[in-house]
Amino acid sequence: MLNVNFSKQLDQFELKTSFALDKEIMALIGSSGSGKTTLLNCIAGISQPDNGEISLNGQVFYRQGEKPLKIQKRKVGYLFQDYALFPHFTAEKNILLSLSKNADLSHVSELTGLLGIRDLLHKYPHQISGGEKQRVALTRALAAKPDILLLDEPFSALDDDTRSRCHQELFRIHELWQIPVILVTHRIADAEELAHRIVRIEKGEMKEQAPVRTSLLK
Repeated sequence: MLNVNFSKQLDQFELKTSFALDKEIMALIGSSGSGKTTLLNCIAGISQPDNGEISLNGQVFYRQGEKPLKIQKRKVGYLFQDYALFPHFTAEKNILLSLSKNADLSHVSELTGLLGIRDLLHKYPHQISGGEKQRVALTRALAAKPDILLLDEPFSALDDDTRSRCHQELFRIHELWQIPVILVTHRIADAEELAHRIVRIEKGEMKEQAPVRTSLLK
C-alpha cells in the first residue's frame, strides 16, 4: 500500500497530495506543468516534498523532519517519458545497469521473454523502434523487482498499433507483479483504458474522477 500525503511549493502554485493506492493502476491526468511529474519524482526520491509523508508497505520514504530514504533503497521502478536509455549501451546493458554483479537474473530472462525483446538485447537504442525502446525501458524499470511502478507519459510517442500492444503488456505485467502503478498521461483514452482510478491534477490540486470504463481490466 502506497500512502502519500505531502505538499511542495512549485513556481506558480503549491502541489498538495493526499491519497492511498493499493495494487491498482492509477492514472494522473492534467495539463502540462500541473504537478504530475513532480509527484512521481517525490515518490521516487528525485525531488523532496516541503512537508508531509510518503510511505510504501510501511517503509517511510519521506517524513517531515527526518532524513529522506535514499533513492536506491526505495525499490521504485521508474519509466521516464523519453525512456532515458544510454545510447552507447546495448539494450541488455541498459537493463542490467540497476542490478548488482551477483544478482539473480532469472526474472530478467522471464521479463525479456514476456515483453518480447530477447532478439533486441544486442542492439543499441538507435537501432530499435520507439515501441521497442519502451519495452526495453520497462524491462529495466522492472529488473530490480520494484514494489511500485511509475510511468511518465510512456506511450506518448507511439503509433496506435504499438500503443495497443504496450497496453496489453502493461496489463500482463500488472497481473503478474500485483504492485501499485501510477501512470502519467495526457491521453484520456489511455487513462480510461488502463486505469482502475483516474486523478486529475490542475495547478497542484488533485481530484479523483468517477469510476472509469474497464473493458480491458480483469
